[in-house]
Amino acid sequence: MDEASADNRESLNSSEPQPQEQGGRLTRGRVMSFVKTLLFTILVALFLKTFIVEAYRIPSGSMENTLLVGDFLFVNKFVYGLRTPRYVPMTNLAIPSISFPALNRVERGDVIVFDFPGDREKLSDPESTNYVKRCIGLPGDTVRILSGRVFVNGRELLLPPHAKRSEERYGGGWREEDQLFPPGSKFTLDDYGPLVVPKRGDVIELSPASFERWKEFIHQEGHTADITQEGTVLIDRAASSRYTVQRDYYFVLGDNSGNSLDSRYWGFVPDENLIGEALIIYWSWDAELPASSLLGKLNSIRWERIGSLIR
Repeated sequence: MDEASADNRESLNSSEPQPQEQGGRLTRGRVMSFVKTLLFTILVALFLKTFIVEAYRIPSGSMENTLLVGDFLFVNKFVYGLRTPRYVPMTNLAIPSISFPALNRVERGDVIVFDFPGDREKLSDPESTNYVKRCIGLPGDTVRILSGRVFVNGRELLLPPHAKRSEERYGGGWREEDQLFPPGSKFTLDDYGPLVVPKRGDVIELSPASFERWKEFIHQEGHTADITQEGTVLIDRAASSRYTVQRDYYFVLGDNSGNSLDSRYWGFVPDENLIGEALIIYWSWDAELPASSLLGKLNSIRWERIGSLIR
């Protein structure tokens, strides 16, 4: 009887879980659960940032008074079609990008965010730089500016009433008016064009007189363009008097057109450089106000702009 009781006690004792071992399993389980949740959250955030919506900060006054320095905005990256990244995240290393069909096309007057295509005489921007401007000309449009008034296809395009008319001008270096796009055009900031915005399939007539105007544009499309001493135009080393445009392009201006580095300086925005449409200002403060204290930071917040839709 006593031996049987002892055996039962040993059997019961051996089946009981060890407190330390159970606690270790619970701790490891909680850690793994936390890690999985964290990884899932990061993946969702990266997906949303890459394809759906992203936050941007306004660093300059080129879009005043639609957008002010110190505004923070959300940009809808889904509306113009999903695109895989053109650069390795957090680097300027370019990679092949794939685009998917867009929900909507860019409309005249949209405030758009895009990858800066590069200065007028460069094949591309060496860094991944995002610009925000108002789209004025769609593929195939004819843009003209007369005494500062914007005309598209012969009709005046009324800019927003809050657009700022600055008397300041970019100056120095290549930003002088005699260096406006396209080369040799003799345009000015206030009397610009007429200029046709290229669209896919357009045919450009090439000659010794028009070669300099279109040389860099052809280079940016991925082709070589040269001219012989005899005046023969060569595209990819073959004689040609015509060039067929391969992409759709857009013409953009800043709402503060007197102080804006835009298409008048560096040319057209290729369709593949579009990032998205500016949607809403989610935060805003005046960076010029001193904010050395908590009260100063509060005073710099522009509460009336927070939550404003961008139009």
